[in-house]
Formats: sequence, C-alpha cells, structure tokens
Amino acid sequence: MASGSYCVISVKDNGLGMDAETQAHIFEPFFTTKEVGKGTGLGLSTVYGIVKQHKGMVWVYSEVGLGTEFKIYLPTHSSDEAKTAAPPTPVEVAGGSETILVVEDEASLREVIQQYLSAKGYHVLAAENGAAAKKLCEAWPGHVDLLLTDFIMPGMRGSEVASEVLRMHPEARVILMSGYADRDMQTDEGQMKYTFLQKPLTLCVLAEQIRMSLDHAGERVEG
Repeated sequence: MASGSYCVISVKDNGLGMDAETQAHIFEPFFTTKEVGKGTGLGLSTVYGIVKQHKGMVWVYSEVGLGTEFKIYLPTHSSDEAKTAAPPTPVEVAGGSETILVVEDEASLREVIQQYLSAKGYHVLAAENGAAAKKLCEAWPGHVDLLLTDFIMPGMRGSEVASEVLRMHPEARVILMSGYADRDMQTDEGQMKYTFLQKPLTLCVLAEQIRMSLDHAGERVEG
C-alpha cells in the first residue's frame, strides 16, 4: 500500500463471522457461502475491483462467532489538486453501421449499452449470457462485426463466448469487460489479442474503443 493520505470507510457487523479459509476466497468471483439460488458470489469481487481501480485497498478482519469488519481505504486529494484539475472536454465519438453483439448478464447495463450504441447508428444484438449469444449468432443471417462481452458471467465466461462467436464469425473483433481488476484478461486467440476494458467505464470511452477496434479490423496484434 503506497504511503499517503487515505479516506477510510468502515463496515462492521456482529454476525457469524468467517474462518481463515473462507476469508481467503471471499473476493473471488462466484465464491459464496449462501445456499444455491440465494447469492451470486459477485458482490465482494465487484467491490474489490472498483476499489483497486481507484488505487485503494480493502482490509477485512473476522472471527467466527464475533462478526466481521471491512475497511476500504481510498487515496485522498488536496483541494489545490482538485482546483488545478481542468474538467474534461466532452468529445463526440463517431458511430457506425456495423453489427455489434452485446453480452451482459446485468439487464439494466445491457439495455443502456444497447440504446446508446443503437443511437450511434450501430445494429445491436443483445444477449444475457453465453448460451443466448450462441443462439443469436446461429440464427443471425448477417455478419457480426464486433463482440462486446462481460468476462465474468454465470455459465460461459467471456473468453468462451468469444471462441464460439469467432467460430461462426472469424473476422469479428472482441472486447472483454470486467470489474474484477486483478485478472489478466488479455487473452490470445490465434495471435489476435482481445481488447480489455475495466469497469466501471463511461459510454464515451466504450464508444471510442469500439470505433477503434472496428477501424483496425484488418490488423492483427502479435501476442
């Protein structure tokens, strides 16, 4: 942890607590101690990814029978630094007419992305998971120019979805998104590197990366 000034958010309960073995896995995607159907195991991994993206740390202390305490450390900035930071200038990112397949298990996010890209002129196909995306591709009569998929999803992961889509549309570009910061998502597939975007991200950044990927569709990136 880098030296400096931090803001601390502390959350504590007096519940059942956790043993050392459970604590070692709590930030892993899909790890949960809840019954089947009552927990996705994505909550703490998402928190961890967001905190790490902001250069912070998450600390946990727990004892069985005594409860658990989480502390989130986020680096602070002085008022002088805030004053000197110029607000970003909005940039209008070009759209297009290509076909984009969006695979995202969070319905609200999927709908926002679909509406935003459709407004930019793209033809958007949307699926809630890998199985649905595979069916869409099999039924779609045209080309899929770009796959935009979440990496961590129940069932098929983003890299597995990409393999299925590329089997049917080998020229498609692939963009993987994830809120889990500490995983290496730069997956090679036939010497073509997928593009990785860290969540949370702005729609402008997303549109910019999509346009960049499509404009360089003929180029191969050596692994």
